[in-house]
Amino acid sequence: MELIERPDRAMLVIPHPDDGESGCAGTIAKWVAEGTRVLYVVCTNGDKGTSDPGMTRERLAEIREREQREAMKLLGVQEAVFLGYGDGELEDTWQFREQLVRQIRRFKPDVVLAIDPHRTAMHNHRDHRVSGQAALDACYPYARDRLHFQEQEREGLESWKVGTVLLWGSDHPDVVSDIGGTIDIKAKALARHESQLSRDPNEVAEWIKGWARRNAERVNGNGVSCEYAEIFRKISFRR
Repeated sequence: MELIERPDRAMLVIPHPDDGESGCAGTIAKWVAEGTRVLYVVCTNGDKGTSDPGMTRERLAEIREREQREAMKLLGVQEAVFLGYGDGELEDTWQFREQLVRQIRRFKPDVVLAIDPHRTAMHNHRDHRVSGQAALDACYPYARDRLHFQEQEREGLESWKVGTVLLWGSDHPDVVSDIGGTIDIKAKALARHESQLSRDPNEVAEWIKGWARRNAERVNGNGVSCEYAEIFRKISFRR
């Protein structure tokens, strides 16, 4: 099991507000503290994630963007792009890929993080699958090959070769991030998404620590020893 190296720039493709915090916030907080510049690309506004009979889609979208910004502030992430698709309405379209490619070419990340679209152990939310596959395709070949979305080149956005994609939520992880130093920040950042949680902050922290501890147990003894971990499937592209 390989430990993840810190990149200079990392871009997250996040299907809903809160998915980044639950999936890889410990790693992001660690990288930011060490100097990595991070961009969040939040694909949907999460406007349907409620059972409250008095909630509206418009109000929920506003709440969830505010929660996302508060969580990012805790992690030290300063830059985000909100694409604004409706919750459950994400499609693998030319327009969506163009938007992701645009952010890759603008931000020039070394690493892109996304949800693994190929999970089989459990059912995956449709937005998760679509965002993960579109992120992979945006990295390769679309952002790399200059004749894709050539209008971007005319705007000054040159082609960019992403070096690595890290997929969280994978059935077959092969790299690990030791988040022992940032597990508490991860829990606090996730707790900012109050509209999505049915537990109090202390219960959220215990749940997150249990999840990260089980991740560590999966990888300890394979050249790694840590108490809390986030684990990913790594895909490398030739640069």
